[in-house]
Amino acid sequence: MTDNTPTSAGAILNGKGQTVSTEISEENDLLPKLIPHLDRHLIFPLLEFLSGQEGDNSTNTDITRTKYELLKQTNMTDYVASLWQELNDSDDVPEEFVKKREEVLQRLSLFTEETSQIDELLSDDSVVSNLRSDKVANLKFLETNHGVTIEMVDMLYDYGRFQYSCGSYANAAHLLDQFRILSTDNDKATSATWGKLASDILTTQWDVVMEEVNKVKESIDTKLFNNPLAQLQHRTWLIHWSLFPFFNYEPARDQITELFFSPTFINTIQTNCPWILRYLAAAVITNRSRTRNTGQYQKQLKDLVRVVRQEGYEYHDPVTDFIKALYIDFDFEEAQKKLSEAEEVLKGDFFLSAAAEAFVEAARHLISESYCKIHQRIDIGDLSKRLGLEMEEGEKWIVNLIRDTRMDGKLDYKEGTVLMNHPANSVYQQVIERTKGSFFRTSVLSAAVAK
Repeated sequence: MTDNTPTSAGAILNGKGQTVSTEISEENDLLPKLIPHLDRHLIFPLLEFLSGQEGDNSTNTDITRTKYELLKQTNMTDYVASLWQELNDSDDVPEEFVKKREEVLQRLSLFTEETSQIDELLSDDSVVSNLRSDKVANLKFLETNHGVTIEMVDMLYDYGRFQYSCGSYANAAHLLDQFRILSTDNDKATSATWGKLASDILTTQWDVVMEEVNKVKESIDTKLFNNPLAQLQHRTWLIHWSLFPFFNYEPARDQITELFFSPTFINTIQTNCPWILRYLAAAVITNRSRTRNTGQYQKQLKDLVRVVRQEGYEYHDPVTDFIKALYIDFDFEEAQKKLSEAEEVLKGDFFLSAAAEAFVEAARHLISESYCKIHQRIDIGDLSKRLGLEMEEGEKWIVNLIRDTRMDGKLDYKEGTVLMNHPANSVYQQVIERTKGSFFRTSVLSAAVAK
């Protein structure tokens, strides 16, 4: 128990992350902005990822010291003692760590003894089958038939928090889940839900994590509806905690992207944490090759461009600057420059390092599509240069692009150009398209007035 170690960066990233540190990635490091919104146990993998990047000994020593300060308040006494030994270049373990280790083991033994009865009851199928959705009735049933008290239920909460502090995240998740089944204390139940979410993240149970994300969201919407400031703070926390499954669990990508674009959460991002736009932009761009719903993707891209335009004065980095250059300024040279910088930034970001290659690939497609839409005759060499590709590689790229997107274009190998056919819509078709939106808005307004 005392010799547990925190969850590593490699365990969460499943070995897919790259550790590259450059001047640009250091200038755009978001760690100082992310840390205030994360639990200390969730911060550790980010610090370990940082220590895995190239750096001098003084930097690594600073990171080790930060790890020590971060975890010394926890019950992972053996690991904290090893950090102290590393910092002080000593083989001896101070008496305070030995004493705290003994205290932790004693408390563990006491908790195990005091929760054994209720833990056995909640593991008994014959007992669980008699429980209902009414927690008060459940407590009454357990009290009458098995002698369970409120104090015994609260002990599950305390024991779960203790296990979490010891780094035993799977046990913590189990205990906190049992507590939620019975507790009528809303504040503690909410705290237990956050604790279980953190525990599931640290054990990389991503499918369970997404269930907990939805439970936390529902709790924020229902239990804090009369406290807008608390809702803002809790949504900010949830946004940051959701970054862990966002890029580490493929099925979560679409779900969390939709969550972030929902009115309450996009308002929270714009108000309290505009740096999250980096992750939202990366998700939308990399979703290009994944999504089957073209209409939904175009809407998300349009919403992203709008928010990047609005928040440019408040926050920007090479990732959001790429969006601005391509879709707001229509500056292809600047877009290529920002794409190169964005690649470095992504490789140095804990959450995005594994998605760097997919981002660059999708971004090149977006540059190509935009370039082809506004030019009729395209020089292959010029477009290849804008994409950062060699001439031969650029030819293959453009051929694949025309085939995949079904653009109306012809490749002239002799001239080294691509001829794009952009048929103009008739005036009548333009009028029809423009009046579609007006008709829909008029219908909605009429329905609202009728009510």
